[in-house]
Amino acid sequence: MANNMPCGAPVPLTANSVTRTRLENLSNDELIRLADSFGIDIPFGLERIFIIEELLEYSSAASDENHDDLKVDLSLPETAALPVQYNISFIEVIIRDPLWVFAFWEIKSHDRELHENANDFNGYCLRIIPLSETEEELKSSSFTIPIEKDDSARYLGFAEHSSEIKGRYVVKLGVVRGGNEMHIASSKPFCLPRLIENDDINAMNENPLVNLSGVQEIITTKSTDRLSRAKRQ
Repeated sequence: MANNMPCGAPVPLTANSVTRTRLENLSNDELIRLADSFGIDIPFGLERIFIIEELLEYSSAASDENHDDLKVDLSLPETAALPVQYNISFIEVIIRDPLWVFAFWEIKSHDRELHENANDFNGYCLRIIPLSETEEELKSSSFTIPIEKDDSARYLGFAEHSSEIKGRYVVKLGVVRGGNEMHIASSKPFCLPRLIENDDINAMNENPLVNLSGVQEIITTKSTDRLSRAKRQ
């Protein structure tokens, strides 16, 4: 039996590295010692060719077992799904009620780094621009809201709708450089729901949405200086 054979230096082969060429270069004693290290029982006097075949068969079985251990869960996707577009500058608007919208945005990382490292960088802003029925931007009625560079969303309140505006707007994301406002991205034009037909936002009983919007808690102030100048003109 293999255990009765003389032992020498260990043969530098593993089950996965066994090949016919390497086995044929070993002596009979080395083949038997290798078989013994693998736990293969070699009968005494077994011919060399059969010892090699036993070792090759053992190596092939060991290789198949290793492959079985590499189990792949085919129920999981190979990679996480990527959006159609990413790392882009955009701004989107979600309407909450007749007086409030939720705006959220993102600025492309390269552009953000370029702006914020500039010496004339003075922050970002949102410009709310009313639109006419012909989609013309009524810039004279627009207003700007400063935002922090780490901001990514904000609620915007619309306390009044004039007959000219009709409750249709666009929100533009911009950066202030050296006192000038530079455009980054624009939302799609959107319409706020009409409060009531006669535009009287204080007629609470005529439209429940007005009450939900919290308009009674909004304090709107107007410049008395502007009103006095208008009277003088």
